Amino acid sequence: MDTPMDGDRPTEGALQDETDSRHVSRRPVLRAAVAAGVALPAALMGVPALARTVPSTGGTLELTPECDDGDDPTPPQTEGPYFKPNSPRRTSLVDAGTVGTRLTVSGYVFGLACVPIANALLDFWQCDNNGVYDNRGYRFRGHQFTGPDGKFTLQTIVPGLYPGRTRHIHVKVQNPGGRILTTQLYFPNEPRNNTDSIFDPRLLMTVRNVGTGREGLFDFVLNVPQNPTTSPTSPTTTTSQPPGGTWSVGTTYSTGASVTYGGASYVCLQTHTAQPGWEPPNTPALWRAA
Repeated sequence: MDTPMDGDRPTEGALQDETDSRHVSRRPVLRAAVAAGVALPAALMGVPALARTVPSTGGTLELTPECDDGDDPTPPQTEGPYFKPNSPRRTSLVDAGTVGTRLTVSGYVFGLACVPIANALLDFWQCDNNGVYDNRGYRFRGHQFTGPDGKFTLQTIVPGLYPGRTRHIHVKVQNPGGRILTTQLYFPNEPRNNTDSIFDPRLLMTVRNVGTGREGLFDFVLNVPQNPTTSPTSPTTTTSQPPGGTWSVGTTYSTGASVTYGGASYVCLQTHTAQPGWEPPNTPALWRAA
């Protein structure tokens, strides 16, 4: 079920909210209020500042918090009823017949020094306009990679209300060769935000109306050490053809394809083109040990 569990409350870490370290951040206030179940002052419920607004000369960013409500274990563990591996690679989850308010979600994936991360993997899934998840197919499911500038864009709809939850969009984010961040994105000014026990205001998108649709902005910050003077982070170390292995950079692998790498066998979970940093043992979202 897509219902909260006591052991799955958000962990520490968030997007930095103040660009001047001399000011008191509202993050500790928000965390304390949420933990105590205290109603938050309206002035503190504004959406978090985007990570891109932090000057390049600023300090280390706070991490985007984890938010796993128990139905979407990170691969390669047993998947729950709502997360599904093998989602298609695409940036749009809608078609001409899709019902619902159109929503564009965009942003950047950064490391700790606010340097964009290229080729980061983002896997999105959500319910439809009626609050129903597609567990047979891949409607409102899809993955994509950030561009050279660390940017992503998703075309979807505003999700319906699932019983017991506020509106939310699930996402897994992984920097090349790094661990997977499982979290959720929320909408400001939703009445159910106050009653959803795993809602975290640090995960609020900046949302505005655009014509008949809506636009949401959010920047992810991953636990990736960086030098603030460097260019966008991109994987640079790999072996295109490991000794005794068949995996190679530049090859397009389909779901179910088998390769060997470093003496072990792997099965492809998602169609993709191999690139530096996405070696099988480092990317459980793409490869499963056979």
